[in-house]
Amino acid sequence: MKLFNRSLFNSLRFKLVTGLMLIMLPMVSFLLYNNFYSIDVVRNQVAQSNSNMLNLYMGLIDITLEDIDHYLLKFAAEESGLYILDRPPEADIDQYNLERIWLFTELKDNATYYKALDYFYVYSPLNQDLLFAPKLTGSAYSDNEPIKDAITNLLNDEQAMSSYRYDQWSVLHVNEQAYLLRTIKTGNLYIGAGVNADDVMGPLDLLDLGTEGRSLLVDDSYAPLQDETFFEEHEIDLTYTPNTYRLTGVDDIYLVIGEKSGMGEFGLVAVVHDQNILEKLPYLQRIILLIATGSILILLISVYFLRKVILLPINRIVVAMRKIKEGYLEARIPDKPASNEFELMNGTFNSMVSDIQQLKIDVYEEQLINQKAELKQLQLQINPHFFLNSLNVVYYLAQEKKYELIQELSFSLIRYFRFMFRSHTDYVLLQDELSHTESYLKIQKFRFPDSLTHAVSVQDDLLDCYIPPLMIQSFAENTIKHAINTDLPTHIDISIRRFGLISDDRLHIQIRDTGQGFSEQVLQQLQQEINLTNEEGEHIGIWNVRRRLRLLYGDQASIAFSNDNGAVVNMIMPLSKEMR
Repeated sequence: MKLFNRSLFNSLRFKLVTGLMLIMLPMVSFLLYNNFYSIDVVRNQVAQSNSNMLNLYMGLIDITLEDIDHYLLKFAAEESGLYILDRPPEADIDQYNLERIWLFTELKDNATYYKALDYFYVYSPLNQDLLFAPKLTGSAYSDNEPIKDAITNLLNDEQAMSSYRYDQWSVLHVNEQAYLLRTIKTGNLYIGAGVNADDVMGPLDLLDLGTEGRSLLVDDSYAPLQDETFFEEHEIDLTYTPNTYRLTGVDDIYLVIGEKSGMGEFGLVAVVHDQNILEKLPYLQRIILLIATGSILILLISVYFLRKVILLPINRIVVAMRKIKEGYLEARIPDKPASNEFELMNGTFNSMVSDIQQLKIDVYEEQLINQKAELKQLQLQINPHFFLNSLNVVYYLAQEKKYELIQELSFSLIRYFRFMFRSHTDYVLLQDELSHTESYLKIQKFRFPDSLTHAVSVQDDLLDCYIPPLMIQSFAENTIKHAINTDLPTHIDISIRRFGLISDDRLHIQIRDTGQGFSEQVLQQLQQEINLTNEEGEHIGIWNVRRRLRLLYGDQASIAFSNDNGAVVNMIMPLSKEMR
């Protein structure tokens, strides 16, 4: 991480770009800050001005509603004939009808004195009778059946009326029209008045909110009482906090200011488009914004120029050098238009890499010849190990005149030595290696008839894979040398399977025995890859296997040693079904 940071901060790209940034960014930042600060000041001024106007208009609306409140309370207190509507008409039908006509006439005549009023009503739940007195010039005069139905349904809804606020105005929706409704209860009667929400918005037309601006009433859940489609299309949230503003809508381009009514569960909201606000900015602020934008463009053009003329040619050289460092000597700097100095550097670099590549090929070919010679020598070192013990077993069997066993042993020896004599190739089939190991173990069973058993587990589709010769037999031989005990039987288990959860392109060979295992000292040396071979040739088989794996596969193969109720050897190598 430290090297990476140091390399990044010390790069030419970082220094050039940082230098430009240090020159341009402070100036651009100041200009942008000044511009945004001016915009914020203008927004605050517009919001404060509109808030004051809303407060004034909200006060006028509240005064109008308060006048209607006073009349309703006076009517309920002074009109003595109301009690007649609160009893069954059958008691005196004529008096009931006369009182009903009298109350209707009085309410209708008094409605003309209240400009914003739309209708009065009196409702008797006992008689299910609604006395509805619309104002002659009001919207409820011509089509009032839906309004009557809405009022009747509301007053008959026991659940709604149980939490109804009789001390303030509420919102009543009738089809697509909203009304401000005031209801008071006197005895069992309901007396109320309705105001069309559109009628109280007249004075707000004087507000300069622009073509995209709106002034409207909202209910206690901040839902609009007018022009609902407009606010849904522009995703405008009408939630407000008195004496402040908030930006909302798509891209936050609408400024919302609101004032809550003191007379009911509704409020007055003004929505101003941001464009209408910014039109009031002085021209100097626009010039500052243009300068800041121009500075950013100049910075981007400068960075692009530096990138094209200096950084890209340097980056091509760096990329090619990294590839060469990783061993990819075919990498060359592409021949693209550049300054004369870079063209000279690119040509010289490509010529040097070509010379190095040819030199490395020559050295590699020489090393390959030496490695093959060393591999042949390693294989030849294994062949003599078995001669003396094999001849000794034949001799003793001949003394005992066990000719059938001599024939069986001779056949195994023939197969064993035939394999050894042709094993000077780099790779053999896995099934041939296993057959050779079987021959070896059969021969050893003649030496240790009751002390040695073995088992082989391999998938059939792996038998035609190629592996280096004597990979398995060498460790079986190592077990015979170091683990066989005539007092206790020794079992050798050979397991071969594919390796990997995601990809099955590697082969896993495991050889384990039930002997004493590796000693702590030997195991530690094996894990540290220390050569255990001594003058007597002990452990030369392990050294040979490890050396051949490294020569043939490099880092693609590995070998690990451990103890688990005996010695365990795990080899992992590439799975190949073709002779390399």
